[in-house]
Amino acid sequence: TSTDPWALDNERPAHRVDLPAYFIDAAPVTNAQYAEFIADGGYDNPRWWTPEGWRHRVTAGLVAPMHWRRDGDRWYYTRFGRTSPVAPDEPVVHVCFHEAQAYATWAGKRLPTEAEWEKAARFDPASGRSRRYPWGDEDPTPRHANLGQRHLSPAPVGAYPDGASPLGVHQLIGDVWEWVDTDFDGYPGFVAFPYREYSEVFFGTDYKVLRGGSFGTDPVACRGTFRNWDFPIRRQIFAGFRCARDPLPGEVD
Repeated sequence: TSTDPWALDNERPAHRVDLPAYFIDAAPVTNAQYAEFIADGGYDNPRWWTPEGWRHRVTAGLVAPMHWRRDGDRWYYTRFGRTSPVAPDEPVVHVCFHEAQAYATWAGKRLPTEAEWEKAARFDPASGRSRRYPWGDEDPTPRHANLGQRHLSPAPVGAYPDGASPLGVHQLIGDVWEWVDTDFDGYPGFVAFPYREYSEVFFGTDYKVLRGGSFGTDPVACRGTFRNWDFPIRRQIFAGFRCARDPLPGEVD
């Protein structure tokens, strides 16, 4: 939630959210990790999918992320007209919400909620305040995040240590939009501005929230509170995800 003067109506008003303890992955899920899900039959076993997700997987014939194809014992993808082997250490991209959710279940985890994602991206435990970005309040620079179409692909995990949060969570801004398990809706006290059709007509259960921007996002448009949204079946966007989980008994004081 934002008090930023450039914040859009769906980022306002700022409000407090108290969260129980949770764990969130330090990095987005990589291509290599996602390939393990595929190799373990993740697309063939409905136990990992919600009923809605499984229906879509079957109907759409999903077997791997968009643009992936198998050739022998290797995966390849085509990006901007060029085909190359899938880079194992880059965040997986072009997966829909249902695929992200199925992977998380298979991994014994879940997708973070929007509030959990924003706390990881903005909260500074030393000062107790929320910052504009994981690294602080200063605008993004090329050393902080992969934004602005400089590379036309996600960067390997860990490529931007200066952009990490105080608790060591990496690449929350840039590289890939991240699916979170929250429907797109207004915050308490929401007021439409400058017109209802900008955000409010999309509120409800049809759309899921994405956070953090991608390598294609203009740095001016990206901040820790910026909210994107899309249908949970959408794969054309530069979307990936990271996982979260609840603490085990005795794991947190």
